Amino acid sequence: MRKLLNTLYVMTEESYLTLDGENIVVQKDKQVLGRFPLHTLENIVCFTYKGASPSLMGKCAERNIGISFYSPRGKFLARAVGKEYGNVLLRKEQYHISDCEERGITYARNMITGKIFNARWSIERTLRDHAYRVDADKLKHISNALYETLPKARQVSSIDSLRGIEGKAAEQYFSIFDEMLLNQKDTFKFKTRNRRPPKDNVNAILSFVYTVLAGEYINALSSVGLDPYVGFMHGDRPGRASMALDLMEETRPVLGERFVLTLINTKTIKGAHFEKQKDNAVMLNDEGRKVFFNAWQKHKKETITHPFLKEKIEWGLLPYVQSLLLARTIRGDLEEYPPFLWK
Repeated sequence: MRKLLNTLYVMTEESYLTLDGENIVVQKDKQVLGRFPLHTLENIVCFTYKGASPSLMGKCAERNIGISFYSPRGKFLARAVGKEYGNVLLRKEQYHISDCEERGITYARNMITGKIFNARWSIERTLRDHAYRVDADKLKHISNALYETLPKARQVSSIDSLRGIEGKAAEQYFSIFDEMLLNQKDTFKFKTRNRRPPKDNVNAILSFVYTVLAGEYINALSSVGLDPYVGFMHGDRPGRASMALDLMEETRPVLGERFVLTLINTKTIKGAHFEKQKDNAVMLNDEGRKVFFNAWQKHKKETITHPFLKEKIEWGLLPYVQSLLLARTIRGDLEEYPPFLWK
């Protein structure tokens, strides 16, 4: 099994990354802010304007270290990549499946089934741990509705119908999301999902964690030889990582939304960690992003037992493991793609 290495998050807006031998050097105004050995890293995520030197980007591509660039407010800008990994026949088969709805839906159904299953168990976990602090009847009603949706997702025969089922399930799940916010209710209120831009604190952090999670899946899919931009459910669109979005669907409730609930309910993230822009968009501020990534790195190192492999893995390896299982299914080593089903 692959070893989980560290991700370096560079948050200082005016910093510049360079290469010194086998080390990454973070500089600001010619002052060294930090030095990090390459062999300890698997990803670099930069929220800076100045970027990185060509020599560093080349070394990262050579070492298969993912390096992505975002604006200081979290908008994805670019990603440096090197040689393609894996057998070209694997990617060609992925493209064939993407062009055939009858084949592609067999994968997409399982991914959406995993998403609905995990959303339901996120609700059940809240009911188990905090039944006296929530509207239990309301949560149980939605949990039962999601349970009844599972066979429909498994039996649907068209991508459009599957999208409809997924959309309805997401609407039901988010209808009780505010109930699962147990603390800081004055600061963190959730009415409905909104984005581009997010208009409140909860939506701001949801959008942020989805961006981070998508980046994890892009790197994971690339590392196993798949094309993260050609999906089975999300349609082709220039610049959209459709396969990464497909595959992350099933883990959104557990790696995304559940993580957000924990940050808010444990008061790790607070109202002071957000700021409103001129267009009324709400974003994490510098301190908020630092708090987020500190908690994210710790969470990634926590272990779980993978339900299909029956092995202990770290949460941070889940995107890689699911990408690997997807690649094995496409190659024909597995009869059916096994989604991640959390309990």
